Amino acid sequence: MTALGSILLLPLGPLLIPRFYLVFLLVYFTCFLYTQVNHVFKFYITASKMERVVRQWNQTQQQQHDDEGLADMENAPLYHDSSFIHAFIVPNYAEPEALLRDTIKRLANHKNAQTNYIILLAMEASETNYEQKAANLATYFKDSFLHFLITAHPTDIPGEARGKGSNVAYAARHGCAELLKRGVDRRKLILTVSDSDSSIPELYIKEVEKAFIAAEDPYFLLFAPPIFFSRNCFQVPAAVRMTDITWSAMVMSSLSNSRGLAFPCSTYSLSMVLAERVGYWDTDQDAVGEDMHMMLKCFFKTDGLARCCPIFVPINLTNVQTSGYLSNMYARFVQAKRHYHGVADLAYTLRNAFGVKQQHGALPLTATKASYYYHHFLDKLIMTTKVMEAHMIPVTSGWLMFAAVPLMQFILFPPHPTLAFTDPTENPILTSEWYATLWNIVKIITLFLPFPLFATLAIYERLHRVIDRELYHKIETRRWRHLVDYLSLPIAAWLFMTIPSSIACIKRLYRSNDQYIVAEKFFEETE
Repeated sequence: MTALGSILLLPLGPLLIPRFYLVFLLVYFTCFLYTQVNHVFKFYITASKMERVVRQWNQTQQQQHDDEGLADMENAPLYHDSSFIHAFIVPNYAEPEALLRDTIKRLANHKNAQTNYIILLAMEASETNYEQKAANLATYFKDSFLHFLITAHPTDIPGEARGKGSNVAYAARHGCAELLKRGVDRRKLILTVSDSDSSIPELYIKEVEKAFIAAEDPYFLLFAPPIFFSRNCFQVPAAVRMTDITWSAMVMSSLSNSRGLAFPCSTYSLSMVLAERVGYWDTDQDAVGEDMHMMLKCFFKTDGLARCCPIFVPINLTNVQTSGYLSNMYARFVQAKRHYHGVADLAYTLRNAFGVKQQHGALPLTATKASYYYHHFLDKLIMTTKVMEAHMIPVTSGWLMFAAVPLMQFILFPPHPTLAFTDPTENPILTSEWYATLWNIVKIITLFLPFPLFATLAIYERLHRVIDRELYHKIETRRWRHLVDYLSLPIAAWLFMTIPSSIACIKRLYRSNDQYIVAEKFFEETE
């Protein structure tokens, strides 16, 4: 309804309810500007912490090659020897084998991979020849990890909506059960959900363990890193590149939340204890946005005790890439539509935050006095606001920011009398000084709306160079000539945000289950 309402308001607002529409635009644009300015400051905080963590890691690595520095490190080590077991769930469907091999190989290069890492390769049984692909990968990494387990998610499980979430749920349940049989301690097992293209640096694992040890109760934490797009960013169209840059910037800004009320994106970690406590991942039609939904589920199933713990180490992802320009743009559009199907989380959030509580199939929780302090109205309101912002802003901002003021100007002040839709005596801007002032304020505010985005991108430009050079040790990075990418922002905003989010919202009115389609990805493996 939000998508339809935004579209219908553009012509009908000035015609039928001009006074209310003026007040609505003033409130909407003011709130939007405030939230965007707030995001700029939070993004700056996240970027600064990311740079600090990366530089501390580089200093530590340098000291390991220096005898005097090593002696100092032994007195106060930054990272302790690992006593945790890490299970990496790698869900995939019709992904190139070379891409999966490259992703897993990056984990195999970590220092403790053979003693502390487990791969849960989550295949889809509906994929043609998935057995051969899984067998090839298992053979290739035969002696690289503590365990290498393969699961095949069936297609005929009643009540399931096909997607990453249902695949992860199946792999986690069956994989964890097998690991318990093999003697793995559930309290030492950390699950990391990865995308098929996630390049997870060793520093991320170190920071997760450090945060886990430092936490008062780590079994209520979901660890979320920023996402970063630097693996193939120069091989895709500028509009695709800019879409993923702004997407990653939004994820980064959300992590700097003082109350721990944030959402992971793509890759994240949590203890097996927490996964068991909340009944693992949901698989129904409300759980399409698996990463955000899992955080919401952990929050509500623990009576508000669960929190998101930011890990300021970026996970490097690939941009959607195909062989042709137009096919690449279409593939990113397909991916955007799939992402915005996560709008189902809004209904889930409202139902659990303010609806009647129902009994669920999760493991029973032990009520504590602390839960009554944490599970209060403010936290639920913040979570609801964040979910609404994540799904309602994309579907409304494109229509209202680009068209509301010009269309209202055209309807109420037509360039020619023959184009007049309303009588001047019914125009509140002409007949009321109050509404004329509101109209001028609205126009002034709209002029400032792009500036927070410009500030965010300026911060990002510096951050991208630092991460590329100091964490990934890349020679090729973004340069001044890439600033021309910003000319594609209007195309990216409409094609990969406003239109797909509107389609996803409208589809929820008449169809809640959709075909499982993944965006095509081209990957060229390098030795």
